[in-house]
Amino acid sequence: MRVIRGLITILAAALLSSCAFMSPGRSVKQNGSIVDYLYPDARDAPTMTPTVTRLRPPVRVGIAFVPGAGWGSGLSEAARMKLLERVRDSFAAHPYIGKIEIIPTQYMRAKGGFTNLEQVARMFDVEVVALLSYDQVQFSDSNALSLLYWTIIGAYVIHGEQYDVQTMLDASVFDVQSRKLLFRAPGTSRVKGGASMVGFSEKARAAQIESYNAAVDQLVPNLQAELDRFRDRIKNDAAYKVENKEGYKGGGALGWLSLALAAMLAWIAHGLRRRV
Repeated sequence: MRVIRGLITILAAALLSSCAFMSPGRSVKQNGSIVDYLYPDARDAPTMTPTVTRLRPPVRVGIAFVPGAGWGSGLSEAARMKLLERVRDSFAAHPYIGKIEIIPTQYMRAKGGFTNLEQVARMFDVEVVALLSYDQVQFSDSNALSLLYWTIIGAYVIHGEQYDVQTMLDASVFDVQSRKLLFRAPGTSRVKGGASMVGFSEKARAAQIESYNAAVDQLVPNLQAELDRFRDRIKNDAAYKVENKEGYKGGGALGWLSLALAAMLAWIAHGLRRRV
């Protein structure tokens, strides 16, 4: 009987092992495309009419996630808000940025286009909107330890599933009135790990959030760098005109020009006094 039981155990182990090795990999995808949101019906590339984009520091900025597709449309609203707060802080450090509004997802209509964007901008009283598009894929498959997990040690000791979460975030900053893309900044991440079959769903969800946070870690410094480059670029770009709001005396391109002019006049005045 012991021999028979041993043979049955070995046979069962072999069958389970073959199931573990034959289990196909799975993938889950969630994404929010800025192209699908802003140009839902476009079959050709949109034609941009050359216009002068007018910026009036301190600029009022809105930040929002692009409405998404896929299971659950991505992160929970609470998790999205935490990520948007981190992006907001990267704007808040600059004096030429005025108020910054975080726009909840429920105000963003899927495939709403610039019509929806303009509605949201009016509602929240913002002039520029930073749209966060995202693309996350989670791959998961059974590994060789699935056999040990079922037959020898137990569900909570040996990992029976492994996951690989890859995330891409992109912040695209638009001037709402001219519909012009001002600048953009990306962030990517990859999180790998394993979990028992019993705890796999919980750990996989935690890995998704971890991957989003890691992508924001990369996106924020990229956004800061692009914001600084954009500020320098518009000083000599005829496609942009900066007009400070009433009561604001610095920050924009005109503010920098005024400082340079004041410094030059002070230097000339100092030279004249020395000659006298």
